[in-house]
Amino acid sequence: MGYHHLALAAKDMNAIHNFYEGIMEFKLVKVEVGPSPEGGWAKHFFYRMEDDSKFIAFWEMHEMPGVEDSFETNISKAAGLPDHINHISFDVKDADELQMRKQQWLGGGCDVMEIDHNWCHSIYTKDPNDNLVEFCLTTGEFNEADRDFALKQLTATEPAFSKPPAKIESHRARG
Repeated sequence: MGYHHLALAAKDMNAIHNFYEGIMEFKLVKVEVGPSPEGGWAKHFFYRMEDDSKFIAFWEMHEMPGVEDSFETNISKAAGLPDHINHISFDVKDADELQMRKQQWLGGGCDVMEIDHNWCHSIYTKDPNDNLVEFCLTTGEFNEADRDFALKQLTATEPAFSKPPAKIESHRARG
C-alpha cells in the first residue's frame, strides 16, 4: 500500500506549476473546481508523479471564510518546527536518476543540498511553498540489528546517536 496523493495549500499556483511540472516533470493531469463546505471555492490541482495512482496535489483557495492571504504554506513553519522536520520525499529508481534530478534542480535555478546518510542518498531543495523537497535513493539493506535498535529507541530516554552522514555537499544553482 502506498500514498495516493499528498494535498497542500498553495499561494502561487503559477510558481507551483512551473516547479512541479517544469522542473520536477510531474504532469498536471486533473483539476477539481468547486465550492468549499465552509464557503468560498477552490481549485484542486493534481500532478501525476509516476502513474495514475501517485499524485501531489495543491489547493488554490478563493473567498474562503477565515483564510487570509498570509497563511503559512511551509508545513514545518506552520507547525512551529525547524524547517527540516516536515518535508516531502520522493523516491528514485537508481543513482543515475538521482543525479539527473539534481541536475534538473540546478538547471532550474534551485540550490541543492546532497547528503549520503549511510543507508540512503538524498538531495534536497525548496519548492515555491518554501517546503523542503527531497529525492531519496535507498542504498543499504536493513537487518535485525537495525530493527532491534529502532525498537529500543521507542522507549530510550538517553540518545544513542547514529553514525553521522558519510558526506554532505552544497551545490549552487547555475546562473
